[in-house]
Amino acid sequence: MKIGLFTDTYFPQVSGVATSIQTLKDALEEQGHDVYIFTTTDPKVDKHTPEEGIYRFSSLPYFGFKDRRLTFRGLIQAVEIARELDLDIVHTQTEFSLGLIGKYVARRLKIPAVHTYHTMYEDYTHYVARGMLLKPSAVSHLVKAYLKSMDGCIAPSERVKESLLSYGVDDIPIPVIPTGVAVKELGAGKEDLHAKYGIKPGTPVALSLGRLAFEKNIAMTISAFSEILEQLPDARLIIAGDGPAKKSLQEQVEDLGLQDSITFVGMIDHDQVADYYRLATVFVSSSDSETQGLTFIEALASDRPFVAIHSPYLDQLVTDPAIGQLVDDYDAFRDAMQAYLQRPATEADRQIRQAAVKNVDATTFSNRVLAFYREVIDNYQQDENSDDSDQLNDDEIGYIKRLLRNPFRRN
Repeated sequence: MKIGLFTDTYFPQVSGVATSIQTLKDALEEQGHDVYIFTTTDPKVDKHTPEEGIYRFSSLPYFGFKDRRLTFRGLIQAVEIARELDLDIVHTQTEFSLGLIGKYVARRLKIPAVHTYHTMYEDYTHYVARGMLLKPSAVSHLVKAYLKSMDGCIAPSERVKESLLSYGVDDIPIPVIPTGVAVKELGAGKEDLHAKYGIKPGTPVALSLGRLAFEKNIAMTISAFSEILEQLPDARLIIAGDGPAKKSLQEQVEDLGLQDSITFVGMIDHDQVADYYRLATVFVSSSDSETQGLTFIEALASDRPFVAIHSPYLDQLVTDPAIGQLVDDYDAFRDAMQAYLQRPATEADRQIRQAAVKNVDATTFSNRVLAFYREVIDNYQQDENSDDSDQLNDDEIGYIKRLLRNPFRRN
């Protein structure tokens, strides 16, 4: 099968979406399928250096997300490339520029298009012109407009599916397919982080890893950890990632006088992730806006438990204390973090975590996505009433105008 993945976010950008796409691409290719990435240019990528199977289109930083980009041209070029590749299906991973291009490509080539809905935009609208351009109440209309005429949409969790149904997206199949993890890539450690950060082996270490955004509620993790230090004065908290909340979080740590106990390590490359999980005793997340469990699965694949806020997805994953603990409030979060920092590692716990991660490894993930592709292609070919128009409809044109009105910010 020849598959085109259309995304505004891809390596070297670091994000859960980029990791999910790479995991899917690698797993599908291992099964003999051809996978092509249609994505944005990036300042860290030399435009003169060929990237096999990756096609980048001119882009600018997105207003409100300086580390995310949107393509501003390349529609016809994308159609020509996709036609030459003879794609069987388009799989969009964004509702923005490359997603719209992907829809158009599918329409012109008369092939099906599916989508993965990664982001709950109600949690992020304040970044888009400080909420003045895109209101939370508008999200349902915009998402429904984007998914109009799509042949299916993958939801990474039950929470995402429930949200899509509440938006009125009820005329296409919406399978729940949790994002997989390339467990084999989380192999032997490559760097001695204990030495790098001056942490003695055996020291209890909590890890927070992800975008440093205000909705991730990392301030709660810092506050809880400051109380834990009263009982475990040698404990350390490592905060990996970057984002708009970093300065505020650093000021919080300075105000608490905990610079020696809490370390900000900045953005880390994907191939460093395993080392950081293994440095930790427990992975912690105080975010209540997660739609999928990629970082939690990575923690389990690295043989580490986690503490997190209750969510429909995690409620299904956490079946034993060896896997982790889900909480609803600050006190429970603090107590659970401290308990895991003091919990001894056992072989029984390790086996339980291995069993949990096996159900969402990269192979299982790709098999589920591939089965959905085949179902969609069969339905598309059998549907004699398929819309073969090569033009965007009025709803889609309206969607483009509303979301892409002056969205770019030049360097």
